[in-house]
Amino acid sequence: MRVAVVGPAFPYKGGGAQHTTELAHRLTALGHDVVIESWRAQYPSFLYPGQQTIDVPEGEPFPGTRRDLDWRRPDGWLRCGRRLRGADLVVLTLLSPVQVPAYLGILRGLRRGAPVVALCHNVLPHESRPYDRPLVKALLRRADGVLVHSREQAKLARSLSRTPVRVAEMPPHLPEGGVAGERAEGVRHRLLFFGMVRHYKGLDLLLRALAEVPGVSLTVAGEFWGGLDQTRELITSLGLGDRVELRPGYVPAADVPALFASADALVLPYRSATASQNAWLGHEHGVPVIATRVGALADHITDGVDGLLTEAGSVPALTETLKRFYADGEPERLRRGVKAVDPEPYWAAYASELLAGA
Repeated sequence: MRVAVVGPAFPYKGGGAQHTTELAHRLTALGHDVVIESWRAQYPSFLYPGQQTIDVPEGEPFPGTRRDLDWRRPDGWLRCGRRLRGADLVVLTLLSPVQVPAYLGILRGLRRGAPVVALCHNVLPHESRPYDRPLVKALLRRADGVLVHSREQAKLARSLSRTPVRVAEMPPHLPEGGVAGERAEGVRHRLLFFGMVRHYKGLDLLLRALAEVPGVSLTVAGEFWGGLDQTRELITSLGLGDRVELRPGYVPAADVPALFASADALVLPYRSATASQNAWLGHEHGVPVIATRVGALADHITDGVDGLLTEAGSVPALTETLKRFYADGEPERLRRGVKAVDPEPYWAAYASELLAGA
C-alpha cells in the first residue's frame, strides 16, 4: 500500500515530529511504501513562541521525507495534493487548527484521489481560540475517517462531524538519547517537571503544593509558552527561591537522562490532558510518576506500584500526594515497581486501526 503521512518531521522537534517519524518507520516495516510530506515552515512564529526546529534529531530520521509545505504558500498545498493522487491512503496529522487551511488546500489538490484519515493528536487545543472549532469541523467533514487517541476525544470528534471515528491508544514514541547509567542509591528529595510549560499542565499548582512540603526541591525543565516572569514571581512569593531550579528552553535528548537521574519522581500535575508520552518517558528512565487523573495519564500509571495518582486541579490533594510519596521508604519502593514500556503491542494495534481507514 502507498501511504502518505502529512505532518512534522525532523528538523522539527517534540512529540508530534517523533510520532510522525516513528509511524512512517513502523508502516514501512510492515511492507508499505511510505512518504512523509513535512513542513519547511509550519507555523508563524507569533503562534508558536518556542523553538520550532533542532540541529540534532531526536530519533532516526525517516529517509522518505519531503520538506515542501509552507504556511505562507497555498500553491505548495495544492501541489502536495496533486502529488498524492496516486496514494492508497493519505494521513493528515492534526496538531493544531493552524494547520487546517494547508490541509484543506491539500484536499483540494488531491480531488478525492485517495482515502484521507485525519489523525488528531488533539481534536481541539487545550487553550482554544474562536476559530479552532470551525476550522477543525471543516477538516473532519472532508476526511473519510478520523483517528483519535481516547474515547473522550472520539466523542468530541463526533460532535463536530459525521465522519467515522476510530480510537487507538497513542503508542510510545520516545526520543532517543540513551538512558542514564546506574543510579546511585538514596533519596534525592528532588522532583522533576519536564516538558513544555503551558497553563493546562499545572506547574503553578505544583509550586503551591511544593510550598507545603518542606525539604523537597523541584527542577522545571522545558520551554515556557508565556508566563515565565509570572512563574518566577510565584516562586518568590511562595518563598521557594532556594528550592526551585528553572531551566527554561528546549532540552536536547542527550541531556534528558541526567535530569531524570537526579530526580525521585516525575510530576505531571495537569489540569487536563488527552494523551501524553511523559508518563512512559519517566518509566523509561526508571523513575516513578506522580500524576493527576485526567485524560490518558492514569492509564499509564498503576497507583501505588510505579507512581501515585491524585485529583486534578486541587492543591491540597497534590500536597497530600507529595507527602505520601515521601513517606519513609516510599520513593525506593515505587522505584522498584517501575518497568519500561514495551512499544510493540501498542504500535501493532495503532497501525491496524489507522490502515482500517484505507
